[in-house]
Amino acid sequence: MNRVSLVGRLTAKPELRHTGSNLPYTKFTVAINRTYTNQAGQREADFINVTAWRKQAENVCNFLDKGSLVSIDGRLQTGSYEDKDGNKRYTMDVVADNVQFLESKQQARERSNDNVTPYDYQNNQPKNNVNVENDPFAEFGDSVSIDDNFLD
Repeated sequence: MNRVSLVGRLTAKPELRHTGSNLPYTKFTVAINRTYTNQAGQREADFINVTAWRKQAENVCNFLDKGSLVSIDGRLQTGSYEDKDGNKRYTMDVVADNVQFLESKQQARERSNDNVTPYDYQNNQPKNNVNVENDPFAEFGDSVSIDDNFLD
């Protein structure tokens, strides 16, 4: 069985693209905190590449932005290519069967209007202006830390 379930935040605004036969798709990256801290006491994150197709891709591009909290159900897909030096490189992506938006439209709108994300990534906690009483993940304990080097 090949199933993947992820919860994380988008590292950049997804862009809608089309294949040669006009099939819509998008590729985006989701940042997901690891469950442990490193020796310096900081949480590290994994950055997972995701591909969504058809209407799901259109919805992702129309309604999500950098920092959006999402749940993804899908499958792993491997691939390979030759780099410019002729070396064979292998890839592994998640092909999304279902992308659930885990923020309300109001929370996303407030975040986009303020042009900030609702979390202080350096301190691994919600920012002071976020109402965590209505956050269903407030007691989850893990926020996503995104290193600025990985953001667009």
